Amino acid sequence: MNSAIEGVRFSVLDRSRVREGHSAGAALRDTVALAREAEALGFHRFWVSEHHGVPGVAGSAPTVLAAAVAAATTTIRVGTGGVMLPNHRPLVVAEQFGVLESLFPGRIDMGLGRSVGFTDGVRRALGRGKDDAEDFAAQLRELLGWFRGSSPTGVHARPSEGLSVPPFVLAMGEGARIAAEAGLPMVVGDLRDRDRMRRATDLYRERFRPSPWATEPYVVVSGTVAVAGTPEEARRLLVPEAWSMAHSRTHGVFPPLPPAERVEALTMTAKERGLYEAGLAGHVAGTEEQVAEELRTLLKETQAQEVLVTTSTYDRPALLDSYRRLARVVRP
Repeated sequence: MNSAIEGVRFSVLDRSRVREGHSAGAALRDTVALAREAEALGFHRFWVSEHHGVPGVAGSAPTVLAAAVAAATTTIRVGTGGVMLPNHRPLVVAEQFGVLESLFPGRIDMGLGRSVGFTDGVRRALGRGKDDAEDFAAQLRELLGWFRGSSPTGVHARPSEGLSVPPFVLAMGEGARIAAEAGLPMVVGDLRDRDRMRRATDLYRERFRPSPWATEPYVVVSGTVAVAGTPEEARRLLVPEAWSMAHSRTHGVFPPLPPAERVEALTMTAKERGLYEAGLAGHVAGTEEQVAEELRTLLKETQAQEVLVTTSTYDRPALLDSYRRLARVVRP
């Protein structure tokens, strides 16, 4: 194993993407099945995400889904990538993670983001506005305080108080500063914008303050990694997600994942084609040898301690094969 990869943790974030012709329930069950596979392959942790009102994403309640994943596995760490803290009261989030940690001690991670709903309608339904993201630092302090029993309200979070659930901040730009000043591990993506990623990691390391949660900076870089027998097969893994992104930007709706062959047969407008091609670029994709080389470059550039892989595609057997090949790359 190359020294740039050796010692680096590799983990999985699954967004429970709905596939054309399949139900949201099937997507959630696919997530649980993938978690079992990730555990068998030796990945370090398995995270799930939070999205609201999105036709192509079934994962709307990450702590509920994390409980199902943790119950179906035995050793892999389980968490969220992430709970969007501005959407929730910090006390309720603390209680949810306290329950998870009590049920599955020593295996739960608390990944936290600062996004609010993507559309005005979703934000109204959540009772939130865009400005609520600006209070993330204060919300984060309040949340961590519930675990330490330091709330000025006199209320105690049960069963959270006294438990240690590792917190992570999902960050770009301002989030990197907040993670650094709070002394928390940071998750930064995506791999398609390496310059922005480097700026975020540099800012984070420069401003990091040791805390009870982390004595030194800890960087997780996140993005799509697709591994197949040929570069062409790896690229086809990227096709459904690239088209869904292009469709969402041109039609305002993020749809279920279509089969790659249907996308390749589509007649696209110039705008759609441009967004689609952009969606295929910049990921880590190729054969095992090509991906190993790209990962070495990525890790040299970022000095990250962990890679969180977020690949989604329509073809489930091909996705599982990709993760098995990636496991051979990082743990031969």
